Amino acid sequence: MRVHYTSGMSVTPARAGRVDYLRLSVTDRCNLRCTYCMPPEGVLPRSHDDILSYEELVAFTRVAVSCGIRKVRITGGEPLVRHGCADLVGMLAQIEGVADLSLTTNGVLLPRFADDLRRHGLRRVNVSIDSLDPARYAAVTRGACLRDALAGLDAAFAAGFEPVKLNVLLLEGVEDELDAFVDLTRERAVHVRFIEFMPVDRRLVVEGHMVPAPRVLELLRARHVLEPVAGPYGHGPARYWAAPGAPGTIGFIAGVSEHFCERCNRLRLTADGRLRTCLFSGEETDVRPLIGRPQELRAALEAALSAKTFDRRRERLANHRSMSQIGG
Repeated sequence: MRVHYTSGMSVTPARAGRVDYLRLSVTDRCNLRCTYCMPPEGVLPRSHDDILSYEELVAFTRVAVSCGIRKVRITGGEPLVRHGCADLVGMLAQIEGVADLSLTTNGVLLPRFADDLRRHGLRRVNVSIDSLDPARYAAVTRGACLRDALAGLDAAFAAGFEPVKLNVLLLEGVEDELDAFVDLTRERAVHVRFIEFMPVDRRLVVEGHMVPAPRVLELLRARHVLEPVAGPYGHGPARYWAAPGAPGTIGFIAGVSEHFCERCNRLRLTADGRLRTCLFSGEETDVRPLIGRPQELRAALEAALSAKTFDRRRERLANHRSMSQIGG
């Protein structure tokens, strides 16, 4: 689907080449089965021996920091389904040079773990809740309970995480819920980010899923007074708006309708030890054999960084993994 730029959503190119952000996947497993993340038949989970140990993840991160990484986000699957995630947070927080440590979660397990994560050094979280309607949320997640996810959002605030961001994928039906999300930003300091569906898995490419961010902004501005604002602390490509007097904001990540590849600052490490320099490309480097051999690992990282492209047109959709297997 081709979507043209719309006033208010333009992106100013920045100098490419500054890669300082690592998304570190700790598991390919999840306690939800979201329609956009997993194929209907599900995915075959990796065995315990196939997944990097926490010690391996920390060793990799140390070398990545020596190559310029400064920000680390823990992802999955759902990272909190892996036992001892807070211990990993504590180990990563001790690495000199890691200036920012965050986590993405569906929120369901946050009431159990939020305080422990905070004590171990986690400072901010992104909670993924794609609908505020219980029936629609259950449909998108194939049966999960919205109440559990909202309890996770409450737990994030209670634990003192700041900022708290709420990720909302732009799927069909979201147009009917826009007022509810704006109201949420008026009630509390939550930063809602509407994210365009990115077809990284060929098995999940459905034309009807695509709801372009410029269209959503147009609908919102027709019904609400919104002002462009500086976004909360973070390192993503979102552009933010806010209702006057609202403690929260509304952000847009338009990765399909308005590519921001020229500003990409990310590397991804999958839970099974594959390094990826582009979300949309199927190219991976198996770095697990190099963990424990810092000089060789650093050389592999530097080679990957040198080969990283910043032009979506040079990449092609070639993934055979679901988003849960990539790490988002």
